[in-house]
Amino acid sequence: MRNQGISELKWPAAAWLLGLAVLLAPAAQAQPDTAVRLGALSVLADTDTQRQWQPLAQGLQAALGRPVHLQTHDLAALDAAVAQGAVDFVVTNPGHYVALEARHGAARIATLSAAQGDPAHAVGSAVVVRADAAGAAPAALADLRGWRVAAVAEEAFGGYQLAAAAWLAQGVDAEEGGLRRSFTGYPMQRVAQAVLAGQADAGILRTCLLEQWERQGIVPAGALRVVPALQAEQEPAPQTCRTSTPLYPGWAFAALPGTAPELSRQVLLALLAQPGGVAAGDGLGDGFGGVWTVPADYQRVHDVLRQLQVEPYAFLRATRIQALLRRYWGWAAALLALALAGAAYLLRVEVLVKRRTAELTHSLHERERLAHQNARHQEALGHLSRLSILGELSAMLAHELTHPLATIGNYAAGLRRRVAQGNLAPQALEQALQDIAQESERAARVIGSVRALARKRVPERAAIAPQALAQQALALLGGGQGSPDIRLRCAPGAERLRVRGDAQQLLQVLVNLLRNACDAHRLAGGHARQPIDLEIGSENDNESGHLALAVRDHGPPLSPQARALLFTPFHTTKPDGLGLGLSISRGIAEAHGGALHARPVPQAEGGGMRMVLLLPLAAPLPPSPSNSQPAEDLPA
Repeated sequence: MRNQGISELKWPAAAWLLGLAVLLAPAAQAQPDTAVRLGALSVLADTDTQRQWQPLAQGLQAALGRPVHLQTHDLAALDAAVAQGAVDFVVTNPGHYVALEARHGAARIATLSAAQGDPAHAVGSAVVVRADAAGAAPAALADLRGWRVAAVAEEAFGGYQLAAAAWLAQGVDAEEGGLRRSFTGYPMQRVAQAVLAGQADAGILRTCLLEQWERQGIVPAGALRVVPALQAEQEPAPQTCRTSTPLYPGWAFAALPGTAPELSRQVLLALLAQPGGVAAGDGLGDGFGGVWTVPADYQRVHDVLRQLQVEPYAFLRATRIQALLRRYWGWAAALLALALAGAAYLLRVEVLVKRRTAELTHSLHERERLAHQNARHQEALGHLSRLSILGELSAMLAHELTHPLATIGNYAAGLRRRVAQGNLAPQALEQALQDIAQESERAARVIGSVRALARKRVPERAAIAPQALAQQALALLGGGQGSPDIRLRCAPGAERLRVRGDAQQLLQVLVNLLRNACDAHRLAGGHARQPIDLEIGSENDNESGHLALAVRDHGPPLSPQARALLFTPFHTTKPDGLGLGLSISRGIAEAHGGALHARPVPQAEGGGMRMVLLLPLAAPLPPSPSNSQPAEDLPA
């Protein structure tokens, strides 16, 4: 039978007695002379430890019929003996056994319990304080928060770990500063001495040791009191032993991997045959010995060690957030600083983006407002320019209107005389009325052109015949006294060409250019008798998608400085001029997608200036017999 299989048995007592009867016979036949090496954990003084475990060694030696060498070690020395193979069996506390099981493959074959007790509830911790300590006595372990607490060692199961788990369950983390810990080392009597001497406010002892020491006179009776466990955790302790924690499985008797299975079986039978009180002397407590029983379930021991994250669960401690932060605090701080810097940068970028967006939106709105305002100002300036032109043309307009009005008056006086004489023939009356109607229509056209030029309205883009536009400008200017002749020159096919734009604005530009040419002719001296040329479609500008409307005068040459300021607003050489005509005319041309240029004419060709208005072409009319005729000069 293998050791592990025995460790999991939960047979009733009758089954164990039957098994003993079957196994005792072969056990009696094996009498090797090899000594059995037994290692026991020492938690008391050396003499006390020897007295505690010597009865067990003597009982095994008598049952096995071979020598049993007892070795008592503290935790570190016992670990070293197991690792070196210096022992065959170990007797140790439950926590240390679980660690040996994980590290070295130890297998428990029996569990020590009090006589007639439960092996699953045998070991606990008693937290003691001085009975004469000043202040209120602590009613629970949680009341010791911040106290100075002495313990034998951090690896001691009943001497520290069980109390630490009970504190942790009540919200006190002894390891993280909940208590001010101090470890005295073995033997455990040092813990009681530290509390009695005032070097510690409380101490952690194994359950039943206080009662044993009071009986032996090591500790004065009543000098120390045990802090009780919570009501929900209280369990019946062996006889009169007081405890501060729940009780856990007792000490384990374990075989090591190098131990022969047959020897382990013989030792198991010898342990189960030990009488009460011989298994561990009187070391367990209050005047009674211990008995070895079937192995208890150590799962609760595993739970405590896992909760405390100690061997064999110490690897959990390395993966805790606190441990990771302590180990990688530099990297964590760098990553946190980087994350904060990134968040600050993103926040700053977001603020800048919102600020720039608001500024851009404001700039766009301001730009639109200024554009609308500029358009209104441009419209107002254009209206002022038209009114200025009309003021300059007032004499010509008066002349144009005087002729039809005089004609109408003459016809009316003639008709009145014929009616008085009684010789008014129907044919003469009809002819007179027809002439009167023609002259009134002529006057109405002149007045309509003036009103259209002076009216403020929204510009409209449409296909315009440049030849008709030129003739309308010539009709508007008329032929006042002293005004030079204006000659219209059209390129072949000009009657089919169309430009897209606002007729009234383009008419304003042409009238302004023609008026400037007339003013230049008055200063020309001998060249004033030469006509002004209004050319349509010259210089092959239509090949580039534009049509040229050019006004050529024979005025005096302009200096380079004067040509540089020709289109500058409010710059004029006329005493009564505004200096806005050419500036507004260029703005109108550029608004139509064209341009307005001033080109001096060489003296060899007669001198003067040639103002060229370039306008984008629209779709021309298809050729037809009615409009396909050679170019000709049309007098104004």
